[in-house]
Amino acid sequence: MPPAVVRDASSNGRIGLVAVTYSPGPALVGLLDSIPGATGRQVMIVLADNGSTDGSVEAAASRPGVRLERTGGNLGYGGAANLGVRALDRDIEWVLIVNPDLVFGAGSIDELIDVAGRYPRAGALGPLITTPGGVVYPSARDLPSVFTGAGHAILGWLWPTNPWTRRYRRDADHPVERAAGWLSGSCLLVRRSAFDQVGGFDPGYFMYFEDVDLGDRLGRKGWVNVYCPSATVVHQGGHSTERDPAAMAKAHHASAYRYLSRRYSGWWNAPLRLILRVGLAARAYVSARSNRVAGGASIPDRRMD
Repeated sequence: MPPAVVRDASSNGRIGLVAVTYSPGPALVGLLDSIPGATGRQVMIVLADNGSTDGSVEAAASRPGVRLERTGGNLGYGGAANLGVRALDRDIEWVLIVNPDLVFGAGSIDELIDVAGRYPRAGALGPLITTPGGVVYPSARDLPSVFTGAGHAILGWLWPTNPWTRRYRRDADHPVERAAGWLSGSCLLVRRSAFDQVGGFDPGYFMYFEDVDLGDRLGRKGWVNVYCPSATVVHQGGHSTERDPAAMAKAHHASAYRYLSRRYSGWWNAPLRLILRVGLAARAYVSARSNRVAGGASIPDRRMD
C-alpha cells in the first residue's frame, strides 16, 4: 500500500533537477539552456559530478541556480544521483533526474508536473524520449522476466521484432499515457517521498538496470510508474558507451545478472541463477568483440507527427 500522506505536485512551486555528469562537454549547455522553455517554475539544479576533467561542469556551475556537487570519484549513475537528490533543499518534493545530454521540449517539465497531479500514487513519471533524428525511444517498458529477458538478449540483435523483445519494450504500442513497469533513467521525474521510501537508486548498479530496479521497488511499495508521452525530450545517448564500449558491455551484463538474480532469489532458484550467470557471461564476452551483438535490438523507425 502507498503511504497515506501525499504532497501536492506544486506545493511550493519549486522543483529540483539532478544531472549526473562525467565530462559531458557542450551537451550540458544544451540541457541547461532548454530548462527555461520547459517550465515556468523555479528549478534548483544540482550537478552530481563523477570526476569531470573537461571544465564543463565548472563553467555550468557559474550560472545562477546551478550547484556543483562532486562525488569524490566515479560512483556510477545511481550512486551519484542519490547524492544529488540529498543535496537538494528538503522542501523540494519533485525531482528530475537526467542525463546531461538531454534537451527538454517546450513546456515538457510543466507537463510532467501537471500529469503527476492527476496520479496521487505516482512515484515516478517519464516523458516521451526521441533521438536527435526524431525516432521514438521505447522508454516505458515492462519489467523483464527471465524468459522475456533471455529471448530479448539472445535474439534481439539478430531479430529485433521477435515477440520477446516486442513484449518487453512495447515498442509497437502507440505512445499513450499509462502505467509502466519501469521508465528510462535518462529523464525521470520522481516523487521524493517515494524515492526516499525505497532508498533511492541501488548504488550496487554502476550503470544500467538501476532504473529497472527502481521501477520494480517503487511498484512493490504500491507506487505507480507513469509514462507521459505528452511531455517530450530529446536524448543524444551513447556518450558513455562510445568512450569504452567493452567496459560498458561488461557493466550491462553484470547489472542484468544483479537484477535477475535478486528477482529469482531463494535456494530453489539456484540452478536458474547459475544458468543466468553463465549465459550472461558468455553474451558479455561476445558483446565485447561484436558491435552488432553489443548494440542489441535496434529500435523501430517510429516518429511522432
